[in-house]
Amino acid sequence: MGALPHDHGTTFRVWAPAATAVSVVGPFNDWNATTHPLQHEADGYWAADFSDLPAGTEYKFHLTTPAGELTRNDPYARQVTHSAGNSIVPDHSFDWEDDQFEMPAWNSLVIYELHVGTFNVKNPEQPGTFLDVIEKLDYLRELGINAIEIMPPTEFPGGRSWGYNPSHPFALETDYGGPQAFKELVKQAHRHGIAVILDVVYNHFGPGDLDLWQFDGWHENDGGGIYFYNDWRAETPWGHNRPDYGRDAVRAYIRDNALMWLEDYRVDGLRCDSISHIRNVDGASDPSRDLPDGWSLMKWINEEVQRHMPWKIMIAEDLQGNEYITRRPEDGGQGFSSQWDAAFVNIVRDALVTPEDSDRNMHHIAETITGVYNGDAFQRIIYTESHDEVANGKSRVVEEIMPGDAHTWFPKKRATLGAALVFTAPGIPMMFQGQEMLADGYFSDDQPLQWEHAEQHAGLVHLYRDLIRLRRNLDGHTRGLLGQHTEVHHLNDDDKTLAFIRRDQSGPGDTTVVLCNFADRSHENYTIGLPRGGHWRVRFNSDWAGYDQEFGNFESLDTLAEPGIYDDQPFHASFGLGPYSVLIISQEPS
Repeated sequence: MGALPHDHGTTFRVWAPAATAVSVVGPFNDWNATTHPLQHEADGYWAADFSDLPAGTEYKFHLTTPAGELTRNDPYARQVTHSAGNSIVPDHSFDWEDDQFEMPAWNSLVIYELHVGTFNVKNPEQPGTFLDVIEKLDYLRELGINAIEIMPPTEFPGGRSWGYNPSHPFALETDYGGPQAFKELVKQAHRHGIAVILDVVYNHFGPGDLDLWQFDGWHENDGGGIYFYNDWRAETPWGHNRPDYGRDAVRAYIRDNALMWLEDYRVDGLRCDSISHIRNVDGASDPSRDLPDGWSLMKWINEEVQRHMPWKIMIAEDLQGNEYITRRPEDGGQGFSSQWDAAFVNIVRDALVTPEDSDRNMHHIAETITGVYNGDAFQRIIYTESHDEVANGKSRVVEEIMPGDAHTWFPKKRATLGAALVFTAPGIPMMFQGQEMLADGYFSDDQPLQWEHAEQHAGLVHLYRDLIRLRRNLDGHTRGLLGQHTEVHHLNDDDKTLAFIRRDQSGPGDTTVVLCNFADRSHENYTIGLPRGGHWRVRFNSDWAGYDQEFGNFESLDTLAEPGIYDDQPFHASFGLGPYSVLIISQEPS
């Protein structure tokens, strides 16, 4: 579909069932609808091959319809001059060189969500580009990141947007650099050992600069025409612009889009926005408002990916705690690899921003730490910040803890406590751009990331780097953080402390104990149970002054476990524990 360039010209193909004639027009023929006609095929498709229209040609489709003469951009356009401009015949040539990237195991993924337009490095007055992201790949690799998740970069109206208003779902945003620059980003990310996950939007299209709307003139009830529902099912929070998931051509359009990113652009996974609004009109649980065609569409796409590219990760943003989203299709599920976990972020953020220590509910924290979907710890993405949590009336965690004083002790201590939970609890950890450098305020698409914060808060960047290194077991003594087993074995709601055990296969170098203090009180010798005897080492202490000069540097020494049942464990030991601090403890590998 769309414009398909080849050695001897370009083949054009478009779906326009209400049209009585279709042609290709553009500057090349002075927009004359008679010189380049398409031939009618079955089921409303039109196609023709033209030897005089190579890659780089600007064009549109001219449609003769019962609603009049219409000029439309190509629904499958992979490149446009701008959102309200012309389609461009794409140039598919690109030298991928030696790109043989292997996707990291999902239990070792650490995801960094970013927004290209605010990732600018050189000129804060202009939107960032894919090349700006390339310039920061060394920084991300040194931080320990092995996957970036890019907020939607498809063509949208204007030069600044979050990206969740796609005008041309197959075209990459011109102001970000277009398709060639995006391919270069993917190639360079792979060279840095970093996977690329792309955010895609299938719950609605538009609403602005949307040539899909009433594309061939046909519509009902003032609806969107052939690409959209034309009844109550069209209703979304973003307009009456939900695609018609029951039409074969529209299902193929969305399937083709997903596979294009994974195959042609070599991205390593997709994060699908608001799946709850694809399976239900209101994104809720009222079965009378369900959209079974939406459910089956995403299931079909996931099955296609699993069949042909099972190493690529498919992530759902559903946020309803529905296990069937990540359950296997053969077991009645939708087949996503993992899903954003609203329970984790809501409960943990609430604990972090609650002013009074006495109001923190440690039982809720314990419950969310051990949460899994379908018995698989890595079917959930866990985080304290994402684009949704730092905007829309909300702010960065440090800003919510102490508005206007985000760089002071309380926000830093509690935010790093939350970060340590993200990197030690079961799940795939995710952070939002700038979180590691104490980005404050709230996220806006016209406010560039302040890279000077990385130097001003170099110690906190170091803290995140240490956490990520432990999470990925890069030194070989915290393999338990890659494992499926989690047990909260110590919970003290009076002192607002808890400890939990992470295991993969168990034993030294594997079993990892995490001790968390959610109160503004230090403990000289805090005792917890341990599963094994022998020497236990403190691998990480978030109160270390090397992370921040305002931290207390409360000492926590390595120790020998003593025999004796404690917390239902056969051994126990005591550790120094600073306020709002986390210790990560393990033994030397055998």
